[in-house]
Amino acid sequence: MVPHYPVQALLFDLGGVLIDIDFERVFRAWAVHSTLPIDEIRRRFAVDTAYQRHERGELDGAGYFAHLRRLLALDCTESAVEDGWNAVFVGEIADTLNLVRLARDTLPCFCFTNTNAVHQQTWSAGFPQVVALFEEIFVSSELGLRKPERRAFDTVAARIGVDPSAILFFDDLAQNIEGAQAAGYQAVQVQSPQDVRAALVRSGLL
Repeated sequence: MVPHYPVQALLFDLGGVLIDIDFERVFRAWAVHSTLPIDEIRRRFAVDTAYQRHERGELDGAGYFAHLRRLLALDCTESAVEDGWNAVFVGEIADTLNLVRLARDTLPCFCFTNTNAVHQQTWSAGFPQVVALFEEIFVSSELGLRKPERRAFDTVAARIGVDPSAILFFDDLAQNIEGAQAAGYQAVQVQSPQDVRAALVRSGLL
């Protein structure tokens, strides 16, 4: 979406925009502990009710990992499930981070991520340079709300303190872009750092 109103704040997703993630790494780690073939693990794993409750902070790590052990026939400790869960993080997306560093000289930058307490601990410790870029990071498991829920976007806009139409939001998932636009945000789906750059140029920030 091409920005139409003056942008007063930038809001970035975390995984897939600033930090590269790969669930195939998770499936491979879990396959070692399962009687199921990896294709079946891949098929069964989903953003199901338990996953969403975990991201809203309604289900703790122990509860979610117990669900995964049953769902994926994992014969291992909770710690081993957690190790596989945290294997999702690949590394920083350097080009996008550099664009954020440039943009934050002009506008306040925020982050809004659907995540859980276990992953939050991992990316907070593993990617401190990413965390340091933002005025505030809005975490679904702390808000009790997750993208693409309308209340989630309304709450984040209120916390930022500007009208949603003045927020330029970047996310890699189409459903989150649609949710943000329905809440009045300007929103750009990110498939590469070039998408971020192009939007910043269009809005006059680069």
